[in-house]
Amino acid sequence: MTLLGVGARLIEVTSGKTLAGEELDTEVTRVGAALSLLPPGALFARMSVDLESVLNYLGAFEAGRAIALIDPALDADVLAGLIERFRPAAVLSAPDAPAPDGYGVFDSHWVRKSAEGVEPHPHLAVLLPTSGSTGNPKLVRLSRGAVLANADAIAEVLGIDRHEIAPTSLPLHYSYGLSVVNSHLVRGATVVIEPSGVLGRGFWDAVNEHKVTSLAGVPYHYEMLRRLKFDPAKYPTLRTLTQAGGKLRDDLVAQFNDKIREVGGQMFVMYGQTEAAPRMTTVPAERLAEKLGSAGPALPGGSFAIRREDGSETTHPKIVGEVVYRGPNVMMGYADDEAGLAAGDEWGGVLPTGDLGYLDEDGFLYITGRLKRIGKVFGNRVSLDDLEHAVRSASVGIDVVAAVPAGDKVVLFAEGADKDMCKDAAKALSERLHLHTSGFDVRACDTVPLLASGKIDYRSLEAQV
Repeated sequence: MTLLGVGARLIEVTSGKTLAGEELDTEVTRVGAALSLLPPGALFARMSVDLESVLNYLGAFEAGRAIALIDPALDADVLAGLIERFRPAAVLSAPDAPAPDGYGVFDSHWVRKSAEGVEPHPHLAVLLPTSGSTGNPKLVRLSRGAVLANADAIAEVLGIDRHEIAPTSLPLHYSYGLSVVNSHLVRGATVVIEPSGVLGRGFWDAVNEHKVTSLAGVPYHYEMLRRLKFDPAKYPTLRTLTQAGGKLRDDLVAQFNDKIREVGGQMFVMYGQTEAAPRMTTVPAERLAEKLGSAGPALPGGSFAIRREDGSETTHPKIVGEVVYRGPNVMMGYADDEAGLAAGDEWGGVLPTGDLGYLDEDGFLYITGRLKRIGKVFGNRVSLDDLEHAVRSASVGIDVVAAVPAGDKVVLFAEGADKDMCKDAAKALSERLHLHTSGFDVRACDTVPLLASGKIDYRSLEAQV
């Protein structure tokens, strides 16, 4: 199976270039042939939102070359560390800087001079870092089969066919953004490559000009669209909204679901992780209002169980524990260095997600928090995700908030808040958890920092406490 379904089309807005059908197939084959001539090893590709980056990805995938998708804004020291550990055959679309030791510059790429390198496992297709722009990330190893299975399952539940037109509303190195591309191309649909993103004026011009039919966003995007008073009636062809990348407030899910349904459209809420290539659930659009707050049932081919503290698993409703997913889209495992790229499937299709949740009577999943997103207030364990949700629903005027542990208290960064709002939020948490208000340090900030994926950059906030 190939990622390029019959009739698949790429449109790059900035250049006005379109590749479709045989012309696209030919170009992907040409790029893949060129990449096949590079030394052994995985490829690193800095994934800007442009046609060249998409072709590098598709060319490598179709040619059977394992490719790691890298944030083009990645800190230079972090990139250097990744190159040192994984010794990629080449860094495609390399930075405008001197090449590292052992690499030469060729046609805007850094190419390893040595022909000696570890051959990645033959099933390995895509590598994605586990963290954002800082730290020392591992790489998630996704097989060709996992990527294709997830793309096909998403296309099935969203009803994607060759008439669908999706824009690049998310970074291409981010698993959700990549899966939008995959799930559309695999069904012969169109992807409009537009770099300015949902908050850019050029993006919405492209939505109308190219008759875009769907929009994918993370919670931050929907928070911003609410502030901008987004009206789908202004975009006559846009009739599908999808949301993943974290839990969106129930009131906003209801609000956007109502907006899109008023114009004959539909909204899908999803849940996923990079380790699952990446999506695991979708709430059927016709049941979204009924199942508000749910992440939905498993995608076709997948299943969930809840792992209790004693290690046993259950599918009985309303029992909270670690969410365990099984499916053909589960990663092969992680890689810490070049040697790890040769490993086979170490996870056997089973993914303990690290998320806490439960199933209802219909098999719909509800996420309640993270195993590791735990803080302590005066010795009492508290869910940081629950604290964020409590502040947002406390009617104190704070919509965007991020909680991080700080010794025996919790610090919550509240975007756009004033002193009174911070005091009210701390008081609300104190009353809710029956703990002294001094355990909740609510701090006003101009903006909560985000990763390129639109998720909160908790690592940078932890460095501030």
